[in-house]
Amino acid sequence: MREIHDKYFKKAKREGRLARSFYKLEELDRRAKLIKPGNRVIDLGACPGSWLEYILEKVGDNGKVCAVDLNVINKKFKGQVEFKKLDIREVTPDMFGVANFDVVLSDMAPKTSGIKSVDQARSLELCEVAADFALSTLVQGGNFACKIFDSPEVQPFRERLRSEFATTRMIKPDACRDESLELYVVCTGFGLEPEEKRSRPDHEYRKTKGKRTRQF
Repeated sequence: MREIHDKYFKKAKREGRLARSFYKLEELDRRAKLIKPGNRVIDLGACPGSWLEYILEKVGDNGKVCAVDLNVINKKFKGQVEFKKLDIREVTPDMFGVANFDVVLSDMAPKTSGIKSVDQARSLELCEVAADFALSTLVQGGNFACKIFDSPEVQPFRERLRSEFATTRMIKPDACRDESLELYVVCTGFGLEPEEKRSRPDHEYRKTKGKRTRQF
């Protein structure tokens, strides 16, 4: 039977975090510098709220934190979160009293069917919706990250975003379980001149002597 009580599960319990996903965003932010103090950030598919815990700590009192989900978030946060119970296709920045966002984040995942190809297709559809939202609402220089299930369609999706951002890469945080299909598309510098493509794939990773080594 798969052991689910791994170190990140235990760490979340020990530190009073809602879920292990807190540490996924922590790593994404550390590596890509996604969130800055005072930013206007929206979390798409925010329930149960573990990413909001991290975002609130990063943006500080001068930032604005917004959240969207089809489910109500019951967590009481140390900071102000403006929440809308909506499908993200219905959301516009003016609902939150802003014109644009500095950061758009999505940890959305489909209800899994157990059929790999179906789940991958559903994940890609959610990512396309999140990307459409980001491209229509980000300020110049803004950042975007979303969860996607690994599949042959990941690279075409990334290529769509490559021309829109200065950098676009794939990251699998350490807090993701090894057997999980999930990766994160991480884009920075919306509307800025894209950097030259790197010579090596940035979303591949391999097992070496039992230790995962990533090429980003």
